[in-house]
Amino acid sequence: MNKTEPKTIKIFDTTLRDGEQSPGASMNIEEKLRLAKQLQKLNVDVIEAGFPIASEGDFEAVKKIAQTISGPEIAGLCRSGFKDIDRAWEALQYAGERGRIHTFIATSDIHMKYKLQMTPAQVLESAVKGVKRASGYTKNVEFSCEDAVRTDRKFLAEVVGAVIDAGAKVVNIPDTVGYTIPFEYFDIIKYLKDNVKNIDDAIISVHCHNDLGLSVANSIAAVQAGAGQVECTINGIGERAGNCSLEEFVMAIKTRGDILPFKTNVVTDQLTPASRLLTAVTGIVVQQNKAIVGANAFAHEAGIHQHGMLMEKSTYEIMTPESVGLKASALVLGKHSGRHAFKKRLEELGHDLDEDNLNKAFTRFKALADLKKEVYDEDLEAIVADEVMRVKEKYKLSHITVTCGSFAVATATVQMEIDGLQVRTAELGDGPVDATLKAIKKLAKVDPKLVQYNVGSITGGTDAQGEVAVRVSEGEKNVIGRGASTDIIEASAKAYIDALNRLAVATARDIEPL
Repeated sequence: MNKTEPKTIKIFDTTLRDGEQSPGASMNIEEKLRLAKQLQKLNVDVIEAGFPIASEGDFEAVKKIAQTISGPEIAGLCRSGFKDIDRAWEALQYAGERGRIHTFIATSDIHMKYKLQMTPAQVLESAVKGVKRASGYTKNVEFSCEDAVRTDRKFLAEVVGAVIDAGAKVVNIPDTVGYTIPFEYFDIIKYLKDNVKNIDDAIISVHCHNDLGLSVANSIAAVQAGAGQVECTINGIGERAGNCSLEEFVMAIKTRGDILPFKTNVVTDQLTPASRLLTAVTGIVVQQNKAIVGANAFAHEAGIHQHGMLMEKSTYEIMTPESVGLKASALVLGKHSGRHAFKKRLEELGHDLDEDNLNKAFTRFKALADLKKEVYDEDLEAIVADEVMRVKEKYKLSHITVTCGSFAVATATVQMEIDGLQVRTAELGDGPVDATLKAIKKLAKVDPKLVQYNVGSITGGTDAQGEVAVRVSEGEKNVIGRGASTDIIEASAKAYIDALNRLAVATARDIEPL
């Protein structure tokens, strides 16, 4: 008997749209394009590049990605109003048939009553009109019933049937607030399969949030019930508790092919490079025990586990590190290494830099190699994050001098370049970091709230680079800054200044969550 061919589940990546709505994860056009190129390597089926009407920056990012990326379809999110849809296609048209208009409206009673202040009949009419408008531009139309899980099932089925008749080729049934659990979600998808007459004329998509920690489990339940597309993000980032983690869903499907008759087109050895690139771009560090891509995902400390691993790896590993693109960190470069080897190693780590950025990174690498005997992959990642993946710099650090000790008040003298002008001041503080940050704030004439300060060693050894991540807020704006140096005070200053630069370019956004 021939084994049934597994059903291919489409992977719709929304890291650049829903993922970017994670606090502190805003990206500029260059950062979005860099990630889009990695998603192309990952071979996802659809890249949701942004929400074109949300801002001029989002529009330009979607347009640039549509013009640049080949392979995956390029989607842009829009509400069901004509203005949103027209603006979306204005950006997406450059992708041709690969351009996907993704339009939505809320369908749950609570959303219709309190947010939309519309009747079910009005919502149904708006949904149909929106899909017809989008279908006038392209056949590649996806429609989402926002808050579908809390929608009356009969009304949900009515809306789904109507938008398919209107031209939707994909219908998304999102768990917008992360409320459902697997057996309930399975029942919802099965209900639609059984009660919407034209359901086979469209692909059912699912978009799960992780508020109860069930987004991956819910997505698996949905494909078991008949869904053909899963919407997810790298590292599971996104609104509130995040979205379904792309790497977790993909590897669950791949690892449990014995009982899950599904597959994806994802190139899994690009998962770790994608995860690390996202961290470098956003500054949002993956927790160490994160499945698949966390630092401890393939670490074994317990004696019994170590013994079993030495005897046979499959005793405690259900997948290989290599299958997700994880290679052991090794000394590959030193102060005598040339540009060619440096560039090749960065490419292996997922960083394709242009000539200018390569020059900046190489100069920093040479300086670090003079300070450290051993330069590891993690050091290279930190160099790229520190030298390349920075927003436009209003504030630049020139130099710092700090004096402190057990019987001395910490004093920091900081010189910065602000809008091209050199300024300098000195401040006292409760320790060298406090004094340094006070001096930076005084020079910048800003006073954002320091919400979080984290410091860690990138690699081992007393000559290791220290990496600092800070989260600062000002009003409703919330950003993350990162800095790395063999001097932890300098790393702290770089991180704080990076955050100030991100605050300076951040724009207020008013985006509907999906």
